[in-house]
Amino acid sequence: MAQSSPLLSAEEKPELRHGDVFVIAVPDHHDQADDGPSPSRWTAAWRAVMVLAALALAGHCYRLHYYYSPDVAARLWGQDWRWSAEGASSSSFLLPLYPKKAGAGAGVKASTAALPERQYYTSMNIGNPARPYFLDVDTGTDLTWIQCDAPCTNCTKGPHPLYKPSEGNMVHPKDSVCQELQGNQNYCDTCKQCEYEIAYADRSSSAGVLARDSMQLITADAEREIMPFVFGCAYDQQGKLLDSTAGTDGVLGLSNGAISLPTQLANQGIISNVFGHCIPADPTSSGYMFLGDEYIPRWGMTWVPIRNGPENVYSTEVQKVNYGGQELNVRRQAGKLTQVIFDSGSSYTYFPREIYRNLIASLEDVSPGFVHDDSDETLPFCMKPNFPVRSVDDVKELFKPLELQFRKRWFVIPRTFTISPENYLIISEKGNVCLGVLDGTEIGHRSTIIIGDASLRGKLVVYDNDKNQMGWVQSDCTRPQKESRVPSFLSRALHSQLL
Repeated sequence: MAQSSPLLSAEEKPELRHGDVFVIAVPDHHDQADDGPSPSRWTAAWRAVMVLAALALAGHCYRLHYYYSPDVAARLWGQDWRWSAEGASSSSFLLPLYPKKAGAGAGVKASTAALPERQYYTSMNIGNPARPYFLDVDTGTDLTWIQCDAPCTNCTKGPHPLYKPSEGNMVHPKDSVCQELQGNQNYCDTCKQCEYEIAYADRSSSAGVLARDSMQLITADAEREIMPFVFGCAYDQQGKLLDSTAGTDGVLGLSNGAISLPTQLANQGIISNVFGHCIPADPTSSGYMFLGDEYIPRWGMTWVPIRNGPENVYSTEVQKVNYGGQELNVRRQAGKLTQVIFDSGSSYTYFPREIYRNLIASLEDVSPGFVHDDSDETLPFCMKPNFPVRSVDDVKELFKPLELQFRKRWFVIPRTFTISPENYLIISEKGNVCLGVLDGTEIGHRSTIIIGDASLRGKLVVYDNDKNQMGWVQSDCTRPQKESRVPSFLSRALHSQLL
């Protein structure tokens, strides 16, 4: 029979507060002796049940969850208790999405071949004590980073004070997280900190060191959960980042890389490796994002497989790109598919040059009353209408939707990603109608489509790394619905019995 280890000492015991809940393990029945459960095993189990019952009855309007490592859990509940990651994998968290102020990245000059800045950000509480930070939401970035006083070499004046790390927060170069980030690069063995540098498509960069600290997230039930995560302590920003982060404190990395936030939480058994975002159709309205799988709609989703690649981006393959019923990639080789990347870190959508030029030709054909205005540098292609235009609503009926057609499901069910005119047209200060789709060749994407956040508006987009798929459905993005895995009548019956 296994011997129970002593409980934590007074210094090691966590403070129990009114309404606290602990995620605990279940008995390991494989370790039981043939003569049945021991008295000490039943005593430990009964103690755990009584603690949970008392805490449930004294429940607060929120509950504070701590996630313990296996060795701490063993000391809390005895060696006969094993850590169960499944017990902590049912959490899902909601975060708000806020649009940046009007005018931030509203246009890009025709001569500028750079990705525009990210347009939506969220708020996260990080550190101990926890402090709020605004982070740009970027599905094309691995590492989350925050401007950091380490001290800072090049930082913008963000909305909050710089994050101040302590020596104990620094990640050592021999840490597995550091080795995962740096790969096979040879960094000095004598360094005491794990350094990083990220280069972006617009030739800007962020450099710093890795830090590990606590993070607070809130569930839809107003439960506050605290968990550790690793992020970049950024003290040297270069290029466009020195301007683009002025309204935020850093970037939230949501790619499918090992260092991204969803993957870190999934590896701790806190969530399924799933997240989603819902950007409202109105660019001035707020939306939401979620971590975990409890907010995925049961019906109506269109799913496509994620194409695996070395860049850790969310990409898939499309067969056709249509403007209305007209195919734009008419000269494509038979059987050749075009790669599509979903990137919330880009404001605009990018097409390969052939598709881009065919789209412009189609727009000119269907709008004979509009004249190409080279003097308008809001975007590379702008047209002057023959009547006053104040908003996209005044002209959207004159244009047709863009359609990305994917391989049919089961060879029968069509799968289409539709971009409505209001999601690819922009009205300039001159009152011109400008195309919010750019030539991807100018940023090095000769054969790749990039779907930016302007084209993601009005949709709930889900990235399911567990099933290696991503999907979307039309949504007003005003109220997230938590999908219950228990029928409503049974859920109510269980709730009444527990009360």
